[in-house]
Amino acid sequence: MEQTHKIIEFPNLPLAVYREIAAHLRQLEGVSVDLIPQTSSEFDYYQSQIAGLSVSWTSDAETRVKQILDYYKNRY
Repeated sequence: MEQTHKIIEFPNLPLAVYREIAAHLRQLEGVSVDLIPQTSSEFDYYQSQIAGLSVSWTSDAETRVKQILDYYKNRY
């Protein structure tokens, strides 16, 4: 089964929303998600505490993963 891996970044997205997206995606079979910590050495109140998501999924989950990511992309 083919595996796809992408780094997903939504600039200025709050930590809570990143966690919500990760939880939503983890409910799908064949999907794994890791939060990528922010690497900036300077604190910026308007910058997310998370740099992005590392998401891997099987071809069976592709359509559903894209629907979920599109939903959050359009909302935020």
